[in-house]
Amino acid sequence: MELPEGLRWARRTPAGRAWLAILPHSLTECAEQWSLRLGSPFVHAYASLVIPAELPDGTAAVLKIQYPDRESHHEADALARWEGDGAIRLLAHDPQRRALLLERCRPGSPLNDLPPDRALDVVIGLLPRLWRPAGTPFTPLAQEAAGWIDRMPGTWERAGRPYERRLLDAALALLAGLATSQGEQVLVNQDLHAGNVLAADREPWLVIDPKPLTGEREFSVVPLVRGEELGHSPTAVRHRLDRLSAELGLDRERVRGWTIGQTLAWSFADGTALPHHVEVARWLLDEG
Repeated sequence: MELPEGLRWARRTPAGRAWLAILPHSLTECAEQWSLRLGSPFVHAYASLVIPAELPDGTAAVLKIQYPDRESHHEADALARWEGDGAIRLLAHDPQRRALLLERCRPGSPLNDLPPDRALDVVIGLLPRLWRPAGTPFTPLAQEAAGWIDRMPGTWERAGRPYERRLLDAALALLAGLATSQGEQVLVNQDLHAGNVLAADREPWLVIDPKPLTGEREFSVVPLVRGEELGHSPTAVRHRLDRLSAELGLDRERVRGWTIGQTLAWSFADGTALPHHVEVARWLLDEG
């Protein structure tokens, strides 16, 4: 199997190379276990090996073998909790191999193919269906935020202080205050951006690739507020913040605060700051 372009980053780390070494064996075992006919991998999947598959009865599916990162550890649990209501169905799960057999979305085009306000209409309809009561086994948002607070200063220093200290200090303060003052805890997805909502035939749109936590509703729209897929400018970001907060009945200031905090926590890749993330945090902080 030729390594898809989106996974070539894994060659750069010992953990990535270890995962790549066992990947062909895992793939063969999953195909045999579920009697799958496999196609060619999706080239733009970045965190997992994702391959179109066909079941013995002709049902179209997707085989996903996850890179063993922490954020996606409970993806299968979230999909099972949603039971296909607004999200893809989990057909089978092999926890040992971090392998998921999933419903395939057809035609599978991403939500950001729509004009931005129509895309927001879709997620405003979907999100209340995904806010299920949640506890075990999902990681609490407060615990995740504590980890961000702990790691961010060191990451910022090692990256050469790529943005002003006031942004870091504001993010740390916001995360600390928000984490300890949350409302009702529900299942939230910290990676619900427009590229993770696909056109389907069973429903018009389905959520894929959740990175679940249990936390307050305000946190769940953070990836949509910052997501450059729906437009990257101060006006576009604030418009998404306004619409999602107002139409979903969320506290706008808490959404704004979570967006600043998590966006900076997720603003590093390979030791380098992501300019789009930093800009979003700066635009929202300077609004206040």
